Amino acid sequence: MAVETIKRLISQIALYDDAIAYRELFITYHQKLVSFSASITRNIPSAEEIVSDVFMKIWLQRNTLTAIANFHLYIYVVTKNLSINRLLKDRKQRSFSLDEMEVELGSVHLNPEMMMITAEMNLRIQQAIHSLPSRCRLIFKLIKEDGLSYREASELLELSLKTIENQMTIAFKKIGESIRLDLPKHSLN
Repeated sequence: MAVETIKRLISQIALYDDAIAYRELFITYHQKLVSFSASITRNIPSAEEIVSDVFMKIWLQRNTLTAIANFHLYIYVVTKNLSINRLLKDRKQRSFSLDEMEVELGSVHLNPEMMMITAEMNLRIQQAIHSLPSRCRLIFKLIKEDGLSYREASELLELSLKTIENQMTIAFKKIGESIRLDLPKHSLN
């Protein structure tokens, strides 16, 4: 969803208590946030409850929403914080690590160009993505599927921008290697 559309929805919610705009915002983010939260908690029912809490918080604080500079990043940060709090509460004394996160990836082919990739090529890409290290896979998902910028992913995961760039380079390299075709070389004579 376009940034302008998100801003319009936020404005309608904040200024007019618009339940229809709130529902549209919910539909836009719900599944992505549940997936993100579940990658932290490793528990889908908990993730769904956390995301419900996120949206409850948004509704209760709707009058202040227009003051948020980057709502897209904000909603992910709130989800992350509530997920970590739940994880810490459920697993007292256990430390949180990005490397332990399980990431479920949706479809990689979101635009018409990508939809033209053959089934075999798509399978190669999916296998390459699933073979990425967990941190790399999470970063790839946040940027390529959830639409976060490198800087937003950096802030969300509390990693340096250089680390995000390096992880994306690793992801692209591994995916590129997996889809490289071994075409026969023809001589030009």
